[in-house]
Amino acid sequence: MLVLVAPGQGAQTPGFLTPWLDLPGAADRIAAWSDAIGLDLAHFGTKADADEIRDTAVAQPLLVAAGLLSAAALDAASPDVVAGHSVGEITAATLAGVIEDEAALRFVRTRGLGMAEAAAVTETGMAALLGGDPAVTVPHLEKLGLTPANVNGAGQIVAAGTAAQLAALEGDKPEGVRRVVPLKVAGAFHTHHMAPAVEKLRAAVGDLTVSDPTVRYVSNADGHTVATGTEVIARLVGQVANPVRWDLCMETFQSLGVTALVELSPGGTLTGIAKRALPGVRTLALKTPDDLDAARALISEHAGV
Repeated sequence: MLVLVAPGQGAQTPGFLTPWLDLPGAADRIAAWSDAIGLDLAHFGTKADADEIRDTAVAQPLLVAAGLLSAAALDAASPDVVAGHSVGEITAATLAGVIEDEAALRFVRTRGLGMAEAAAVTETGMAALLGGDPAVTVPHLEKLGLTPANVNGAGQIVAAGTAAQLAALEGDKPEGVRRVVPLKVAGAFHTHHMAPAVEKLRAAVGDLTVSDPTVRYVSNADGHTVATGTEVIARLVGQVANPVRWDLCMETFQSLGVTALVELSPGGTLTGIAKRALPGVRTLALKTPDDLDAARALISEHAGV
C-alpha cells in the first residue's frame, strides 16, 4: 500500500523548480497557472533567492505547483492514500480529485496572501524543537505562551508564537530537547495569529467546485480519513489557524498497512520524519526528475496492495 505525501512551507529552496521545467509540457502548465493567479511561478521557482521565496504569498503557490507537477510526471497508477503537511494538504486534495488543478492554485494564492497579511500584524515565527517527550514539551510551550503548531512525530515539535516568546524559548528549553532551530517562515502559522486568513479562505470556498475524494485522504488535523469533499474543504480552511498533527497521520498510515511512502517535490522533509517514525516502510523523496524512475518502480511494487 502506497501513500503519496506533499510537503509544507519551508521545503522550498532557490532554483528547485528548474529541472522540472525541462519535462515535456511542464513549462506550459506552470505558465498557465501563473497567468491564472497573477504570479510568475517560473521566475520564483528558478531565479528567486531564498528571501523572495520565503514570502508566504509566494512560497505556498510555488509548493502546490511543484507538487502537482511532480505528481503528473510520475505517470503512474493512483496511490492508495494521499496526505499533505500544512499547505501540502491542498496538493493532496487535488490529487484526490476534490478540486481541479487551477482551482487549487487560486485557492492557495488566496491562502498565501491571507496568511502573509495576518503575519504582518505582529512579529511572529516558528521554531523546531528536536528531541524531548511531547508530554513534557507541549505544557512547557504553553507555559511560555507558544503553540505546538506542528506535532510531527519522530521527536519533532514546531513551536509558534511571537518573536518575544520564541526568544524566551531559546533560554528556557523543555527538558530533553536537544536543539531549537528557527524556521524560514514568515509567521506563526497554525495558531490564533492566522484567524484573519481563515475568514478570507471561508469567503473563497463558495467559488470552488468540489467532489468527494477518489482515494483515501488523511487529514492532518487529526489523522482521520475524510470521505467527503465538503469536509476536506472545511478542514483546509480551518487548519490555517489550528495545529498540524502529522504524528497522527503517520499512525493512520501504519494502521492502514502502508508499505511505501513517496514525497512529492520538493521532497525530503516528510521522508526524513518517516524514516524515523515508520520503520519498515520504504520511502523516496522526489527531489529532481532524476528520482522519477525509482519512484515509478516503488509505486509499481507497492500501490494497490
